[in-house]
Amino acid sequence: MKIRCVLATAVAAAVTAPVVLLSAAPAFADEKPAAQTQQAKPTIEELQQAVDVAQKEYDAAVIAVNDAVKFLKEDMSADTYPTKAAAIEAEKAAEAAAKAKTEADQAVVDAQARLDAATTDEEKATAQTALDEAKKAAEVAAEAKTAADTKAAEAMTTHSDARVAQARKIHLLQQARDEAKEKLDDAKKALADAEAEQGQEPGGECVPEPKLTAVVTGLPDKVVGGTTENFTLRLTNGTDKTMDEVYPYAAVHAFDDKGLKELDSYLDLEWSTAASPNWRDVDLLDEWSVGSLKPKSSVDVKLRLKIDADIPAGQGAAYVSADYANEDESCGGYPGLDDSKFQILAKGSDSDPGKAEGAEGKTDNTTEQGGVSTTPVNGSGGNSTGNGSLAETGSSDVLPKAALASGAALVLGAGAVVIARRRKAGTNA
Repeated sequence: MKIRCVLATAVAAAVTAPVVLLSAAPAFADEKPAAQTQQAKPTIEELQQAVDVAQKEYDAAVIAVNDAVKFLKEDMSADTYPTKAAAIEAEKAAEAAAKAKTEADQAVVDAQARLDAATTDEEKATAQTALDEAKKAAEVAAEAKTAADTKAAEAMTTHSDARVAQARKIHLLQQARDEAKEKLDDAKKALADAEAEQGQEPGGECVPEPKLTAVVTGLPDKVVGGTTENFTLRLTNGTDKTMDEVYPYAAVHAFDDKGLKELDSYLDLEWSTAASPNWRDVDLLDEWSVGSLKPKSSVDVKLRLKIDADIPAGQGAAYVSADYANEDESCGGYPGLDDSKFQILAKGSDSDPGKAEGAEGKTDNTTEQGGVSTTPVNGSGGNSTGNGSLAETGSSDVLPKAALASGAALVLGAGAVVIARRRKAGTNA
C-alpha cells in the first residue's frame, strides 16, 4: 500500500443556498459513568467503525467549507450577483452625474461669456437670464452628483459587507471542520493503540510537520502586464529524518484594485526543475514529487509567472506549501500556506517592478536549480506576512483586502489551511 498526500483544495460545486453547518458527533465517548468504570474496551471492529464515522463527518465538514469558499470566490464575484450588480450600476450613475455636472459648469462659463460680450440692453437682459438659468442647472447637477456619489459608496459598502459576512461564515465552518479533524485523529489514535496492544503493526499516520518548509525567493514586489517573472520555491527538510518523497504545492490568486474582479485568468504559473526542465502548468505540480530529501537539506523548484498584457492593475499573492510520504507509510506536511504578495501594474506603467528583498545577489551556500543543499537550517520556515484578519466592515477597500488577507480562504479555504491526507488500505497512487 502506498500513501498519497493531497492538499484539500476549494474545488467543490458552487452553492446557491446557505451552507448548513454540519455538527460532528463524537466518534466515541471520552467519559464513563461512575457506575460503569469496568466497561469493556471497544473491539478493533468497533474502533474501525468509529474511524469510518469520524472520517465521513470530517469529509462533510471539508465539503461545507469548500462550498462556502466557492460561493465567496465565484458567485459573489460575478457581475450578476445582486449586491455587486447594484454597485456597478451605482458607479455608472455616478459617472453619468459627474459628466452632467461638468457640462452644466461649462454652460455657466459660456453664458457668462455671452453676457460679457453683450452691447445693447436687450442683449444684456437676454444673456443675464440665460446665465441665471445656467447657474440653477449647475446647482441641480452638483446636487445630483453628490447624491449619485453617496449612493455608489453605499452600494459598494453593502457588497463589501456581504463578502465579509460570507468570510466570517467560512471561519465558523472551518472551526467545525477542525473539530471534526480532531475527533478523527482521536479515533485513529485509539484504533492504532488498540492494534499495537494486539501486536498488529499500525500504518503510518499523516502528521503536521512545520519543519518541512516551502519558501518563495525572487518574486518581485510588483509585476507588470505583458511580462514574465521567474522565481524559486525552496523546499527544506529541517528535521533529523529523511523524507522519501516530497511533494511541493504552489498557486497564485489576484483581484483588481476595487476587489470586484478576480484576475486569476490573466496569470499563468508554471514550474520546472533540473531533473524535469520542460515548463509545465503548476496544476500538475502536486502530482509530482521532487524525490527524497535528506535531513537539513533543501531542493529548489523553478517557477515562472506569466502576466497577460491585458491584466488591469490589482493585487496578487503566490501561495506555497509542501507535504511528504515515506516508504513506511508515514506521511505529513507543512500545516498551512505561506504567501508572497505582489502588486500588479497595468501594461505601460512607468513604475518598474521592485525585486523582492534578498532576491538578487544573495549567497546562501545552496545548489543550482533542482540540486540539494546540506546547509543547516532551523525549523521555523515560512515567509507569510498575512494574519488572515479581515478588513473592518464597511471599509471602502475591504474587497482587495479580504481577497488577499484571507487569500488562503480564496485558494484553499479561509484562515489556517491544514494539509488533509487520507490513508486507504489497498489504494495505490
